[in-house]
Amino acid sequence: MKTVFIHPERCIGCKQCEAACAVAHSQTKSLFWAVFETPSPKPRIHAEPGPELNTSFPNKCRHCNPAPCQLICPTGAIHRSADYPEIVLVEARKCIACAMCAMVCPFDVITYHASPAALGKTQVAIKCDHCIERQRQGQMPACVEACKVGALEFGELNELVKAARVRYSERALQTIEPLQPPAEPAPLPLSIEIWRAWGAAVSQLNADGGARVGEKGA
Repeated sequence: MKTVFIHPERCIGCKQCEAACAVAHSQTKSLFWAVFETPSPKPRIHAEPGPELNTSFPNKCRHCNPAPCQLICPTGAIHRSADYPEIVLVEARKCIACAMCAMVCPFDVITYHASPAALGKTQVAIKCDHCIERQRQGQMPACVEACKVGALEFGELNELVKAARVRYSERALQTIEPLQPPAEPAPLPLSIEIWRAWGAAVSQLNADGGARVGEKGA
């Protein structure tokens, strides 16, 4: 299953992903002309600012399985694509903007705006569709293509998870100091060496004296 993998520690909050997403879902597919469209295109990814400068979290639909939004939708507007069953879509013409999907979404990524897919309705549910039209053309999602810091990656889920696991393992191992050969013992202070030499000499004298006494007794 292919998905967009998020690295929040890399995100700098530049919001290029938001701009690229809005353009990709515009009618003209042009950054220049999209701003003149009615209704104006809206991003499906939301790079909210973090607690510190240059930190942010690019939040988007995770296309859950089972998807709470799909299960709760009373009109069947939220469904899965036949050719990409891992992608959860919204059929704008069926949406009644009841907001039930937004209430049950665990990631708070469903918003409500006017859409050219449902002219005449003031608001319908809008969420990430994994750029399904781009994928059908062999392209990656627009947000991933626009990200310049690698905060968004697109690929097979297990492969992306494995790559992240390897990176984290390498970082963890870098914090461990390499094993060093045992150091040679520090030399003894001179006073101790003299004391030990004196003790050895006394022991030798005692041994020699005991041997001489034994010889005389014999």
